Amino acid sequence: MTPERLRAFCLSFNDTVEDFPFNPETSVFKVAGKLFALSALGARPLTVNLKCDPDDAVRLRAEHPDAIAPGYHMNKRHWNTVTVGALPDTRLRELIEDSYDLVVAGLPRAVRLRLDRP
Repeated sequence: MTPERLRAFCLSFNDTVEDFPFNPETSVFKVAGKLFALSALGARPLTVNLKCDPDDAVRLRAEHPDAIAPGYHMNKRHWNTVTVGALPDTRLRELIEDSYDLVVAGLPRAVRLRLDRP
């Protein structure tokens, strides 16, 4: 997956925006103002930080030690850093969608319904 495709996929979800609160190189993807993905799109190797259920985070790190690590500069319990290209694109897309869904699940019901995600 290229940086452009990663950006486009993250922006394809309802009510998602790209923001640069840390520096101009670090893209922060948010839904309803809440972070679900973070990536320095120009970095090599390309990585993306994704929110994850704590139990799943540990399991994923064990299953893919060369591709998934504890979230860099993030809460290690709830975030993973995924090396783009080290997993199949379909699996990466699933992890991004899981991150989005996890954040949406924590939003107020009215916002979830507006996003069409009960």
